[in-house]
Amino acid sequence: MNGQKPPASPSEEADRTQLDLAKQEGTAYFRSLEYMANKVAANGATQECGDVIVGFAQEKAEGMYRLRNQELVWEEPPQDENCHFEVTVIDATDRRFIPNLDVTLTVTDGKGNEVGSEKMPFLWHPGLYHYGRNWALPGDGRYNLVVDIETPEFPRHDKVNGRRYAKPIKAHFPSVQVKTGRG
Repeated sequence: MNGQKPPASPSEEADRTQLDLAKQEGTAYFRSLEYMANKVAANGATQECGDVIVGFAQEKAEGMYRLRNQELVWEEPPQDENCHFEVTVIDATDRRFIPNLDVTLTVTDGKGNEVGSEKMPFLWHPGLYHYGRNWALPGDGRYNLVVDIETPEFPRHDKVNGRRYAKPIKAHFPSVQVKTGRG
């Protein structure tokens, strides 16, 4: 990402200090995103889509803690799962993570055949909030990723700055080299 959107404007809801602090938060988050996509994951990229920047990272399938009977229990991924996709959606103006979104990832193979289409739930991660899940892919290779994000229905403060995210988003990541496996 080279440029950023123009800064948000002070308004009845956010003064300059609040907007500067939001931008600092977003700058730190974006550094974490770049680290995940470029140093930790097998592959990753970002793409500006209007009011947001959509990013993805691809790793081997991984286990997770899940709440079962009010206890966190470690669960290994099912045997058929061999890939973990992470999707992040951030504000293009201040680069902060946008929570509470309805995110769907569709994966097709190099011939355009759909491998799957799945909702990507929010995953808490100590280094990078994201939407994600494990997948069962046919194997290593090039895949096309399409991220669909529904228009969020959450209320917005600020008639000056709050007019963002008013349309559905579709991000295309063609011919992504995927390395499958289990972490």
